[in-house]
Amino acid sequence: MTRVKGGILHNKRRHSILKHTKGFRWGRKSKIKVAKVAKMKAGQHAFASRRAKKGQFRQNWNISINAAARQAGTTYSRLIGELNKKNIKLNRKVLVELAKDYKKIFDEVIKAVK
Repeated sequence: MTRVKGGILHNKRRHSILKHTKGFRWGRKSKIKVAKVAKMKAGQHAFASRRAKKGQFRQNWNISINAAARQAGTTYSRLIGELNKKNIKLNRKVLVELAKDYKKIFDEVIKAVK
């Protein structure tokens, strides 16, 4: 049998890794060993950041709700506490949308919990 060296697959695999690390600095973009590690770490950071982004959105929602609630004469914690007590199921994303775009409806929600 003839010997199969597999050079095409080897090059394809290397090319794929280097394609993903294009734009990285120094050897991380061109040296295959360093590029492999850089690609793996970039994936880990991307995964963690996708999770952290959700927390960041929630923080921004809380700040916006607090600002709108204070204009209406209450605070964020009192508003959320009263919503839970009265069993009004509005999540923070919806509350922010009401506070920004539908001010009258948000004021009615505030009146309902006062």
